[in-house]
Amino acid sequence: MKRPPHRALARTLLCTSLALAAVAWAADPARLGTDLTPAGAERAASQDGAIPAWPGNEAIQSGWAPGKFRGDHFKYRTDKPLLTIDASNADQHADKLSPGQLAMLKQTKGYRMDVYPTRRTCGVPDFVADNTRKNVDTAKLGADGWSLKEALVPGYPFPLPENGVQAMWNAKMRYRGVGLEYKNVVTAVSPRKGGTEWIRAGQEFTAFMPWGAKGSTPLSKLPPVEYYAYFAYNSPTALAGQALAITYFLDQPGSEVFYYFPGQRRVRRMPSYAYDSPQIGMENQYLLDEPYVFNGTLDRFDWKLVGKKTLYVPYNNFGVYRFDAKFDDIAKPDFVDPAARRYEQHRVWVVEATVKAGARHTAPKRTFYLDEDGWNLLLADDYDAQGKLAKVREGFLIPVYETGSCDVSAFAQYNLNEGRYVFDMHAAGTGSDVRWMAEAQGPRYRPGFYTSDNLRAISDR
Repeated sequence: MKRPPHRALARTLLCTSLALAAVAWAADPARLGTDLTPAGAERAASQDGAIPAWPGNEAIQSGWAPGKFRGDHFKYRTDKPLLTIDASNADQHADKLSPGQLAMLKQTKGYRMDVYPTRRTCGVPDFVADNTRKNVDTAKLGADGWSLKEALVPGYPFPLPENGVQAMWNAKMRYRGVGLEYKNVVTAVSPRKGGTEWIRAGQEFTAFMPWGAKGSTPLSKLPPVEYYAYFAYNSPTALAGQALAITYFLDQPGSEVFYYFPGQRRVRRMPSYAYDSPQIGMENQYLLDEPYVFNGTLDRFDWKLVGKKTLYVPYNNFGVYRFDAKFDDIAKPDFVDPAARRYEQHRVWVVEATVKAGARHTAPKRTFYLDEDGWNLLLADDYDAQGKLAKVREGFLIPVYETGSCDVSAFAQYNLNEGRYVFDMHAAGTGSDVRWMAEAQGPRYRPGFYTSDNLRAISDR
């Protein structure tokens, strides 16, 4: 039987399985913490019981401390797979797979998904829950329709979303503490077909969210910044010594980027280094708006909230954060090792992004899948200008013991046309874990660290 093209496959799945007219929530903050969770998810179990009722905030597992592997302290670490999906049975499970997942299973030899019991491990601290409840009446978008003008932070701005922009702001403003630190992270790009040479760009990386401090603060009283980022490469030779300081704004298109080039011994401002610009040194496999499944401002797309769907999604994926393992044991030539990936059945919000009239992007249509319990971006399907499915991203969610919330840091992106993939923001084989910072510590948690002058001062000459 002739296999349908990606575009027809995607349309068939969306038409048959997205019986999803967008949910019309009553804007009643009293529902949060009653029939809905503090984040706005359905508290109840699914009708078939496959998705259990939300159990409340999971307690930090005893014995964990920074430097220990998180998965060893996961409450459900002894779970066994309920089923395995591969090319032989993918069609039988198509109603619970995204078009991108189905394409990966069918066209990537050896790719499989092990599905485990569903564990709803995502909650938020009380101060985030309180701010979220108040945001039902407080949070506002800007007059441009895409920027975030007001919210009490840290907290989800729109727990009862009415449109796709609001849903995406929930994802972008999920509670992650004040920052993330990666002492040694490797941005990896798999070899070209027929080759064996990886790109492995080693670096230190810090992300700083100035609105993430504990308590309750109106966003309008803070700098209009989503987050600051700093990273400095130490390998390979072609990238070693290069460093960047980036500011992503809540209300300005693009970003402010300062890039240090050691060969020139100077810092350059790069105003066009955003959106679908390829990241330097990654052979056009990795765009600026692809980290964390989606990165950057929302202004270039129209965002449609399609509704909810039940899917098998990456969840409780401690295996990809195994910093004490060998990189090659986790990052296989064509995909992340199936044994390091865990899938569970969860309800997700579906958001479609279509490039605005007059704007451009290499992926003019995208579909994003957001976890209902924590608003994390778990999956994305990117389509090219011909409507063909081109890239698939998976975000590897874990409960974070430092913050009492869940987060997606590590993710993989598969290029279906070229058979290569990107694996980034993980800890696999690096010798040091990702660190979530609940409180600010040191100069990297001040805006002045991310200026051009400071970048020049701290970079190698």
